Amino acid sequence: MQVVVFGKRYQEKNQPYIQELFQVLQEAGATIYIYRGYLELIRDQVALPEAYGVFDGYLDFRVHRIDVAIVLGGDGTMLDAVTHVRDSGVPMLGINLGRLGFLANIEKQHIRDAIQKMIQGRYSVVERTMLYLESAPPLFGDLPFALNDCTILKSETSSMVTIHTYLNGDYLNTYWADGIVIATPTGSTAYSLSCGGPIVMPDSGNIVLTPVAPHNLNLRPLVLSDQSVISFEMEGRIDKFVCTLDSRHTIINAQQQLAIRRNDFNVRLIQLEGTSFLQTLREKLTWGTDVRN
Repeated sequence: MQVVVFGKRYQEKNQPYIQELFQVLQEAGATIYIYRGYLELIRDQVALPEAYGVFDGYLDFRVHRIDVAIVLGGDGTMLDAVTHVRDSGVPMLGINLGRLGFLANIEKQHIRDAIQKMIQGRYSVVERTMLYLESAPPLFGDLPFALNDCTILKSETSSMVTIHTYLNGDYLNTYWADGIVIATPTGSTAYSLSCGGPIVMPDSGNIVLTPVAPHNLNLRPLVLSDQSVISFEMEGRIDKFVCTLDSRHTIINAQQQLAIRRNDFNVRLIQLEGTSFLQTLREKLTWGTDVRN
């Protein structure tokens, strides 16, 4: 098995867990590649494998036959890893070195067990849909996609923005709000949830439209088919807005044309034997927990 180990930051408290990961992979006879940016962070902190390769990014998936991308970090690191994995079809396994760890749902204390299950093939691969941002002029270079969400938000003012929204070319509504979140089922447990949006099952085939602090009391989140195309026109006292795709952001103006649709490719995540989305809901979000008992 050929694996690439990806990370963005190093904390001394996580050194034993990173060391254990490399040890278990070596014991299993895996061919190990380390993302170059992460290698520079851990080179002097961790005893590296006797033999390893250096991985630079997306194009290396065409050179090496990588079986799994192991991501060390939190959900932000998982989202960053998606920009490297892209449409390669390589499944990702997230090991949580951060806080919540909803996407990176393997806790660091369980690294050995998780890697052994992966090596033994005791897992399934789940497909997660993504969003694609069509824009004129183009935004975000060759990365106009998001696993969690796209947002349009106010910038540099306390005044609300006005967002005229269209569904498949038909007028839907006008949102007077601090902004709007367009979320995938995966992203329905992220920013959209904190704005009052619903949790949507990963395979539901939906997109969630959630306003951020809307002025209209009767304006609620909306669940749409992911076959929809949602387009926007913006107004505001200041002709400057923030547009984000996952953790990436840029400044736009009212002349920017924006439309969101389902991305042409999905991201593949490893779901180990004995784990599920519902289990993650209960454990990470204390879903249904009665704190009185």
